[in-house]
Amino acid sequence: MNDIQRIGANSRRSRAVVHGGVIYLTGQVCDDKRGDIAQQTQEAFAKIDAALAEVGSDRSKILSATIWLRTMDDYDGMNAVWDAWIDRDNAPARSCGTVGMADPDFRVEIIVTAAA
Repeated sequence: MNDIQRIGANSRRSRAVVHGGVIYLTGQVCDDKRGDIAQQTQEAFAKIDAALAEVGSDRSKILSATIWLRTMDDYDGMNAVWDAWIDRDNAPARSCGTVGMADPDFRVEIIVTAAA
């Protein structure tokens, strides 16, 4: 029996994979690339909330987060949104760095792993 659940799969990737009680989400980015770091981060977090809800989880069960920024100049702005969004009683392990984005208008991409 295959106990791997793939959600939103296509030939290249799955939006989420659930296995062994762990949820692996693909990187989340904004839809409106014209926004500032706060808006783009809020949109990514909204997508994370929706994806976790789809598989019966929520942000309090996030185990780890990897945050990619286009530039560290956005670090404080992203953190302001993070601090308002994260469940402080259940803070996940987190890393943050810079990366060349697939589209230069993206300012942030967020990848999370959560408990089911």
